[in-house]
Amino acid sequence: MIARRQAFGNCKRLLITVILSAWYPSDIITNAAFPKVAMRYAFACVIVFVFGLPLLAQTKTWDGKYETGNIDVKIVYFVPSDRTPLPDWRERIDYYRRRIELFHAREFQGQSTLSTIVCAEPLISEANTSQLRRGDADAIFFRTLAEAERRLGFGQGEQSGYPILLVLSDINWRPLEDFYRLRSENGSLVFEGMVSQQGQHFPGAKSGGARATYFANRGVGWGLVSADGWRVPYRGSDCVIYHEGCGHTVGLPHPNPGNGSVMSGAQYLGWISESWLDKEQKSRLGWMPRETEVDEETELFTHFRAIPEPAVPKPREEARLALDWPSDVRVKSIRVRFQTGIENPWVEVPQAWAGDAPASVSLGAFDRATPVSYRIDAELDNGTTAELWGYFQVRTTPGENPLPLMLSPDLIPPNASPSELEVVAELPSDEVDLLAMATPAECWTRGDWATEAGKLVSPKQFGARIELPYSPPEEYRLKLVIEPLDPPNGLLIGQLAGGNRFAVLVNFDRDDQARSALENIDGRNVGNDSTFIGRLFKQNRLSQVIVTVRKQLITVAVDGAPVISWSGEATRLSLSDYWKTPNENALFLGAYDCRYRFHRVTLEPITGEGRNLKYRD
Repeated sequence: MIARRQAFGNCKRLLITVILSAWYPSDIITNAAFPKVAMRYAFACVIVFVFGLPLLAQTKTWDGKYETGNIDVKIVYFVPSDRTPLPDWRERIDYYRRRIELFHAREFQGQSTLSTIVCAEPLISEANTSQLRRGDADAIFFRTLAEAERRLGFGQGEQSGYPILLVLSDINWRPLEDFYRLRSENGSLVFEGMVSQQGQHFPGAKSGGARATYFANRGVGWGLVSADGWRVPYRGSDCVIYHEGCGHTVGLPHPNPGNGSVMSGAQYLGWISESWLDKEQKSRLGWMPRETEVDEETELFTHFRAIPEPAVPKPREEARLALDWPSDVRVKSIRVRFQTGIENPWVEVPQAWAGDAPASVSLGAFDRATPVSYRIDAELDNGTTAELWGYFQVRTTPGENPLPLMLSPDLIPPNASPSELEVVAELPSDEVDLLAMATPAECWTRGDWATEAGKLVSPKQFGARIELPYSPPEEYRLKLVIEPLDPPNGLLIGQLAGGNRFAVLVNFDRDDQARSALENIDGRNVGNDSTFIGRLFKQNRLSQVIVTVRKQLITVAVDGAPVISWSGEATRLSLSDYWKTPNENALFLGAYDCRYRFHRVTLEPITGEGRNLKYRD
């Protein structure tokens, strides 16, 4: 800090010397000339401070003790010892760091520069979740930051800028399913989160525990953003990152009265690009207003928005994102992705539009009530880019919260029984419970199928299958909740369309690639034109598979993501001899070299009526 103050003084003296040299270029100043020189020196000082100070000005902390012309934020992903890091944690953090850097640059106009450094690896804590959570929210804050500072050696040695340690924690202060926004209360799941009257979600939960502090005696800042504030990208999560990581850490308080700025209620109003830093607060920090040209990147950052439309879609209703752009832009490319679980893969949705810039993009329709995270990347013809992440919930009715297929580890009570781990809504009245019919002792089987706690479990062998005593209607929707108990391999779902038997093969592992397809199409099995390449299941993780059979269209979705969409005549479909079962009109389940636990198998009629075959062979 001292070296930087000296450098600032040297800059001022150099500028004064340049002005004097141009005005009074004598190499030797005589005693007689001294009064004139002194007067000119004083005048030069006025010129420097009036015209040069905005160029050389250094912002400071709220109390004026430390310079913040350069701010260095060290960001670390902090994971308790009993948890597993998110597979895409770095992408999430990189999104937030770019957002806060752009916001800071826009607000301070170059008078303060914010630089972020992300630790290359997650910091796995020496403590587990329960140990970190002991005490109140302040206790978890100081326990977490103290460990991070000690292990990273933060704040030691010569500093190039004002140092801030920002910890993004994988947990909240208290148990919370942050993707579904649910906490456990008296044996029930209760919604905990911030939702506007229009149904838009914003960050904020009592269980969260985000905190920050400014150490006036040391000249450093500490910030903690708990899981609810960043893991799921609600609209406004980037405001939380800046509020805790770059605001309170330099001593900024909440404005009084509140005004919706980033140090006030911005996180409940929109993205950080829609917010601002209070002008009086910036002035207190040493910022001086000046007119600057807004570059194209800042213009796009400020005006680009992607708002869910409708705010609360219903199952099987198309979900779109309404887009706002700066005026007179030409869009070169758009990439749209979504996920329906915090660890699920991101599914890309191709887009097409007419004109210079699309007014909206589609995410498709979701077959069930579910939370949805989305991300959109845009590039303009001039080369500028923008990125936005957001979140919404598909709900059957606006007041009905989506329920997870299985409790997150954070909400599992000690010594819980298997039945307590599932959170599955009651069956709709028009759905047929096929799992209740799948009794191995009464159904035709190949392999040693079993039931455990009311769930059906397949054997680990090639070609295992069980025939279900049910013949489907003309059009129907089949829903399964499955759990691979081994490294995932092929799941088979025997189907019927227009009197033609076929199978849906999901996650067949061959040559280090997972493939899914309809079998057979024109006599061809996996590798035909319905084939999807990509891993869809994870061992010991529940997934939902939905197969929809219409007269000339068959679709398959896994965890809310479309995987297969095939249109054609049902006569082109067939079933290989390898997978056949005795009754040509029955549905069946199959497994290939993997044990599957079936938690739910239901059928929803669309047109026509199904038949309960009720036989024993």
